[in-house]
Amino acid sequence: MPSFKIDLSTAMVFVATAPAPKLVSKQTGERAMDRETGAGLSTVGLLISDEGEGNLYQVTVPETGLPENLAPGTPVSVIGLKARDWENTFNGQTRHGISFRAVAVTPLGA
Repeated sequence: MPSFKIDLSTAMVFVATAPAPKLVSKQTGERAMDRETGAGLSTVGLLISDEGEGNLYQVTVPETGLPENLAPGTPVSVIGLKARDWENTFNGQTRHGISFRAVAVTPLGA
């Protein structure tokens, strides 16, 4: 599936929820891994405010692109943010949405 770059050049971005390991299965606790690099993946909640509107996004980031102790409220820079649509069918139910992925999230001024 194609992905689309997201321009955050005029946006303010803050950490809403601290990074947490992204799991393949909650039952087994297996962590999701980046297919290209083998790095573990994490999900971080980001509040993105632009043009008077703010939205919360869950963004997947490889652990190599996240500093330690990234706390809620921290203003950050997001590198390589992309969006991709997805769809799957499980037990006869079709679900769809948009997933967000970034190369790195770094505190401003770091």
